[in-house]
Amino acid sequence: MKSSSANTPRATDPQAAKPSGGRCLILVPVVFLLGVAAAGAWFKYGKHWTGSVMTELGGAELSGSTLDLLRQLKAPVEIRFYSILPPESAPDSLQAFSGRVDALLSKFQSAGGGKIQMTRNVSVLETNADAASADGIQAFNLEKGGACFLGIAVASGGQKESLPKLQPEWEPALEYDLARAILHVAGPPANSVVKASAPVSAAVTNEITRLIPDVNGTSLEDGIGILRDSAVSKINQAAAEMEKQIQAAQQQAADAQNGRPEAEQQAAMKHLQQVQLEQGEKIKAIAADLQAEISVFEQMKAAAAGTK
Repeated sequence: MKSSSANTPRATDPQAAKPSGGRCLILVPVVFLLGVAAAGAWFKYGKHWTGSVMTELGGAELSGSTLDLLRQLKAPVEIRFYSILPPESAPDSLQAFSGRVDALLSKFQSAGGGKIQMTRNVSVLETNADAASADGIQAFNLEKGGACFLGIAVASGGQKESLPKLQPEWEPALEYDLARAILHVAGPPANSVVKASAPVSAAVTNEITRLIPDVNGTSLEDGIGILRDSAVSKINQAAAEMEKQIQAAQQQAADAQNGRPEAEQQAAMKHLQQVQLEQGEKIKAIAADLQAEISVFEQMKAAAAGTK
């Protein structure tokens, strides 16, 4: 199955006012909260953001749905991570993103109860490049020098699925994309039959049909691309709102440090933390909604094919 996602085009195989120093001090305790939100903001503000703002994917806990899936795995799953990034071809921002992906994979392995086996191929060797190609990982940046490979292959019980080219733009969605790949190769958990029988949210189906009026006449790949483009637009809007609110909260916190009572300073700091957390959660919710829409759209396409 192929998808137009930056993170998740999948190949299926049956076998990312005091002096200025005072403001820096304000940001230090809360900058980690921007991890999820920063990836979404990258679409609109990426060229102005530095790698230091893009904090670790692995710094936040996995979602409840991902943890449930990993705890109920019935068969071992092998995750093969390819991060072959020659220095002349891969900028520092891509190297940093690779590190965050690695941190996320460690979270998956820890939550897998011994069922997740990790293989990391991170050195620039011809054998690793050959293995990456064999696992469906796409080469890129060839025009800059050595070929880059940054992707994940997931295998279990003779089934294999790949995330061929990971990109920072879809960092908030990576946890869900990887969980879906694991579910596809390892099979649903024992209690998923009950969950599958639950009715699909009307809001999800309404959004799909609004964006894709001709579900039957739209290919799976094109439909997923449409859903992702819509999510990009929502992330851009959330990122713009995030920037406005965070700037206002930062100014309030900086003003509070200028001779204001300690209680007022603490209240301003708490408000800044809350603003950043809320905006980050909005970005994460958009990514989660997208995954639900893709899953339902896949079901709709499968049902349509079954009636032919």
